[in-house]
Amino acid sequence: MPATQTDAAVAGLRLETALALLRQAGQAGPSHPPHTVDELQALIDGLVELSSRDALTGLSNRRNFEIALAREVDRVARSGESALLLMVDIDHFKRVNDNHGHGVGDQVIRSVAQALTDSVRSMDLVARIGGEEYAVLLPNCPQAFGPQVAARVRRRVANSVVKLPDGAPLSVTVSVGGAFAPQWVRSTPSIWLQRADLQLYRAKAEGRDRVCLEQIAASQVSLQERDMLLGAPPGAPRRTARRTASARPKTQDSE
Repeated sequence: MPATQTDAAVAGLRLETALALLRQAGQAGPSHPPHTVDELQALIDGLVELSSRDALTGLSNRRNFEIALAREVDRVARSGESALLLMVDIDHFKRVNDNHGHGVGDQVIRSVAQALTDSVRSMDLVARIGGEEYAVLLPNCPQAFGPQVAARVRRRVANSVVKLPDGAPLSVTVSVGGAFAPQWVRSTPSIWLQRADLQLYRAKAEGRDRVCLEQIAASQVSLQERDMLLGAPPGAPRRTARRTASARPKTQDSE
């Protein structure tokens, strides 16, 4: 077989494989290998979307979450708008798998994913970033509303029920930890994630099925730092403002 025909056959096989992947994931796509640029672009878009999703829950996966987190850190630093990161962990999930099997465990993971999605706005990002761990990224979330949002997340999960094979109901609880992104300050996604994780560990250490949010006093940032972030012309008149120290973290129990 000539090389050109071989290449065409391989390309056709790859396109068929790509279409099969989309169908298995329940994604809408062309019913036949693409013949036009638009059809090929639709196939590519579907594969990109598929690569950003968790296969079990349909939520954003960790890779997509990390991209969004980095983008949000930069946006908050430049705009000064508030953003909240919640880390959510299913309490005693190993017991679910040990007592009821991994099939029920998968049902619980999907149920919690749906409860989290139902608890927040469509503009917010809900991601599954580990076995029984999730992250919720809430742009433009004022600090005054943080405890209410986190409490709603915890409560919605607690009120969700999964039916066991024998019809018996099963419910689980979650521990929630959260931190706000530093406003007007250059930071990194890893630092923000570590701060939210610290609050999650606190929630678990204090008994689980609760919310712990980091409480930070409103900080003042110097005009030089703002100029650096916003690109003010050099030599512009400046005056400094003393930055206040962050307050010690304080537990917020939604109970």
